[in-house]
Amino acid sequence: MANRTAEVARETKEVKVSAMLNIDGTGKSKIDTGIGMLDHLVDHISRHGRFDIILKAEGDLHIDEHHTVEDVAIVLGQAFDKALGQRRGIMRMAHAMVPMDEALALVALDISGRGYPIVEGAFSTVHGDTKVGEIKTDLIRHFLESFANEAKINLHVIVMYGQDVHHRIEAIFKALGRALDEATQIDKRIEGDLPSTKGII
Repeated sequence: MANRTAEVARETKEVKVSAMLNIDGTGKSKIDTGIGMLDHLVDHISRHGRFDIILKAEGDLHIDEHHTVEDVAIVLGQAFDKALGQRRGIMRMAHAMVPMDEALALVALDISGRGYPIVEGAFSTVHGDTKVGEIKTDLIRHFLESFANEAKINLHVIVMYGQDVHHRIEAIFKALGRALDEATQIDKRIEGDLPSTKGII
């Protein structure tokens, strides 16, 4: 099996991001985005997907967190796209349903070569708050959409229920990690073939 790793960097006038990804890792991560909650969520992808991720971001947090969250999602998505290469032999499709206390989230995905995100769920708190940690909750949807587009995956995220917005969001990212782990696994039954009737992904 080819070494499924990638290094990606992105620099704009607003944000500088670099990432290293090993698809076939053990869940080790070193994340530093300047946003504690964002670090925590990316760590969930790493830990529950068994991906090794090193990611560093320096953004214009004196303005707000939007640009940093967006660019981290872009770079992480590009890293998955690059590390997966031609997608030969992968399981391709997977899903995971994960509880976090009273919350339950479902993530289903297809590493199809086409970015198509669908995100359904409320991200404001029961008290009407619009932040979890340092992140505006509407940026959770934006992160997932940006990641799916850059990773070129069909991503469906559904928050089934949950009272605590922190729990709902954590459940999503744990489920995302688990679904990505399964979908990126090599299916030994098809060796190096592409799991597509088109002959390309």
